[in-house]
Amino acid sequence: MSRTGRKPIPVPSGVEVKLDGAHISVKGPKGQLDRELHPDMNIVIEDSEIRVERPSDEKKHKALHGTTRSVVANMIEGVTNGFVKNLDLVGVGYRANKAGSKVTLSLGFSHPVELPAVEGIDVEVPAQTKLVVRGIDKELVGSYAAKVRELRPPEPYKGKGIRYEGETVRRKVGKTGKK
Repeated sequence: MSRTGRKPIPVPSGVEVKLDGAHISVKGPKGQLDRELHPDMNIVIEDSEIRVERPSDEKKHKALHGTTRSVVANMIEGVTNGFVKNLDLVGVGYRANKAGSKVTLSLGFSHPVELPAVEGIDVEVPAQTKLVVRGIDKELVGSYAAKVRELRPPEPYKGKGIRYEGETVRRKVGKTGKK
């Protein structure tokens, strides 16, 4: 049995969970999230905890068990605390500026890159070389940060590019001169 799937999910005070068939709605102090879960999974709400149960031991149900539990737990975590991804811009001339809701990045291209605002995501620029992506939906925060990182991923020779905070880039040795 899935170890992750077996764990009950505690529901903190101030969080309201509604279940309508396979549709779950979680409302908390930071906002509200709605999601359609797989109809085979059984969600049981008791007092101040949620349990996810699977109908059989088929391979498909085993795979969905832990995933469904993690999705519901992340929804509860998101509406209570939210999620944050920090990005660092490393390189000469690499900068970020925020004007209104748009973020403009200078990444060594011949043109600046503009990132449009996405609903549910808040992007902050505390310093010219730092970006902070915040939101209540873990999936949305992670995919937005990954799209930003994809614009200029860190390269292995000089380490220039956009990287997650704390990410280590494996460096390669460059060319050696003639001997």
